[in-house]
Amino acid sequence: MMMKLMMIAASAALLLSGVASADDDKDEAKALAQKNACMSCHGVDKKIVGPAYKEVAKKYADDKTAQARLVAKVKAGGKGVWGEIPMPPNPQVKTEDVQKIVAWVLSLK
Repeated sequence: MMMKLMMIAASAALLLSGVASADDDKDEAKALAQKNACMSCHGVDKKIVGPAYKEVAKKYADDKTAQARLVAKVKAGGKGVWGEIPMPPNPQVKTEDVQKIVAWVLSLK
């Protein structure tokens, strides 16, 4: 009985640490978006110059290739998907950072 209780407690601790880790990842990604001036043009839930991140998440919700395509678009820049105002290229942002930001954006509901 004692062993079973210890296993349940250990399992609960692992689950809680996973939740904290996921929240930490989201906080890190949002901080990266702020640090790299992404939030100057994109709001989480409102359009600024570019689309709101929640709109991006909604548009690509069922697209399994969205992560890779959006990482490439952030690095290279683009125009035409959300209007005529171009998104400038961001080659100076580390690819790993862009991947974290894009994963966070796509996770927004």
